[in-house]
Amino acid sequence: MKIGIIGYGKMGKAIATIAEERGHRIIDKIDIENRQVLSNWDSKQVDAAIEFTAPNQAFENIKECIKLGIPVVSGTTGWLDRKAALDQYCREMDGTYFYASNYSLGVNITFRVNQYLARIMNAYPDFEVSMDEVHHTEKKDAPSGTAITLAEGILANIDRLSQWTLGESTGGALGINSYREGQVPGTHTVRYLSDNDEITLQHKALSRKGFALGAVLVTEWIQNRKGVLTMDDFLDL
Repeated sequence: MKIGIIGYGKMGKAIATIAEERGHRIIDKIDIENRQVLSNWDSKQVDAAIEFTAPNQAFENIKECIKLGIPVVSGTTGWLDRKAALDQYCREMDGTYFYASNYSLGVNITFRVNQYLARIMNAYPDFEVSMDEVHHTEKKDAPSGTAITLAEGILANIDRLSQWTLGESTGGALGINSYREGQVPGTHTVRYLSDNDEITLQHKALSRKGFALGAVLVTEWIQNRKGVLTMDDFLDL
C-alpha cells in the first residue's frame, strides 16, 4: 500500500516504521510546517492516510481526505463534538473514514470487559466508581479519548450515573482524574470502591508500538470498504 502520514510526531514516526516493516510505502509525511501539501494529494497516488495530529486540526484533515477520495484512519482525540457532522459528510461523499480513540488490541478488549463489569456493578450502589488516566506531558487533551470511551461504557450500564466530569466523582457524575507525567504511553484505571471492597480494572500501555501496529492493521483492513467505520467493525464485535 501507498500510505500518507498526517502528523509526524512520535506516533506518526512509530506508524511509519511499522508500516514500512510490513512492506508498505510511505508516500508523504505531513506536519504543521507543510499542512498545505495535503490538498495536493491524489487518490491514485495515496491508497490511504493515517491521521494523528491535534484536536484543532483533525476535523479539517479528515474532511480533506474524504473530499479527495482517500480512505483515512484517525486516532486524534479531543474533537468529537464535531464528529456527527463529519460522519454525515463522509456518507454524503461516499467516503471512507475510520475513527478510534485507541488502536491497541489490549485497550479494545478492556473496553468490552469494562462494559461487562459495569452491567454487573449496576446492581451494587454501595460501590462508588471513579477513573484515573495517566499520559505523557505532550498530550494536549484531557481526559483522554480512551478515558472518555471507558466512561461512556460505564454510563451506558450504570443507572445511577448520568455524566462524566473531570476531577472527583460527585453525585451522579463519574469522576475522571487526568495526570500528565514524563513519557507515559497511557495508563487507564477504573475503580469501584465500597467500605469493604475495591475492584480495579486497569490497562497499562508499555510502549506506543501497540497503538501504531493497530493503526496500520486497520489501514490494511479498510481497503475497498466504505462508510464510517469503528473498532467494532474491525474486530467484528
